[in-house]
Amino acid sequence: MIDSTDSTDSTDSTDSTDSNSTAALPPRTPGTLRLATYNVRHGESLDGLVDVERFARAVAHLDADVLALQEVERDTPRSHRADLVAVAAAAMRADDWHLAPTLRGVLGAYRGAARPGRGAPRAPGVPTYGVGLVSRYPVEHWSRHELARMPWRSRVRRGRPGSRRPLRVVPDEPRAALAARVATPWGPLTVVGTHTTSRPEFTADQYRELVDACAVLPRPLVLLGDLNLRAPEPAGLSGFAPLADALTHPVDAPVRQIDHVLADPGPGVRVVPVGPAVAVDTGLSDHRALVVDVRVLPS
Repeated sequence: MIDSTDSTDSTDSTDSTDSNSTAALPPRTPGTLRLATYNVRHGESLDGLVDVERFARAVAHLDADVLALQEVERDTPRSHRADLVAVAAAAMRADDWHLAPTLRGVLGAYRGAARPGRGAPRAPGVPTYGVGLVSRYPVEHWSRHELARMPWRSRVRRGRPGSRRPLRVVPDEPRAALAARVATPWGPLTVVGTHTTSRPEFTADQYRELVDACAVLPRPLVLLGDLNLRAPEPAGLSGFAPLADALTHPVDAPVRQIDHVLADPGPGVRVVPVGPAVAVDTGLSDHRALVVDVRVLPS
């Protein structure tokens, strides 16, 4: 079940065949909602530098109404102790934003930030890493869900013959999904942002578990994030409609789409794309940002 985030860190308020990859975004069409998902890699560019102002300019360039962020940080030395979700909200001129921490602590000594059903208590000044959502439209309710972890039996691997360690444990960091009920001019819309595991033997199972957990959320619903699944697998596993078809990874010469925007309609309403999605090389991260304009329409 999706758990309330009352106790979490909150704020005031087969691959694609055409990458459509360009820094030029289409003009905004009246009556549309711009959705975007971006794995920002803590704001780091390919040269290894983190420039918070450059990150803010990259987010502003996307001009999204609702933005899902992955691998965002707060109070970490490598990101200059900036709150990257707050920086993104300021760049978007958005009043509603939220960080769902999954890890806390310094590099090399991270620990899980939350427990299922209990959320993530505030920890001011403690380095934090996770996923975020930012909305220009008011958010009526926030919730989060701790994604299923790889079973211990599956994480244990045999060592190489002759190794001093006959068994080893495959790392599996905690993951979470963050949901927002957004009051758009065209009616309420549930937005879920997430970052599923990069362990390929477990990604599909974790994604299916998330889709099942989302069954209790109001429709229409859009799911955004780095799913670590190649198109068209996320749509096939969930039954959700894909809204964005563009190659997103790696950033310099993308050959796969692992970042996605999908929709599940509700009674009497649907979410449809307006024009092709765009994968934007912002000069940051190892992913391109995925942007698509949609309309929320009566069925």
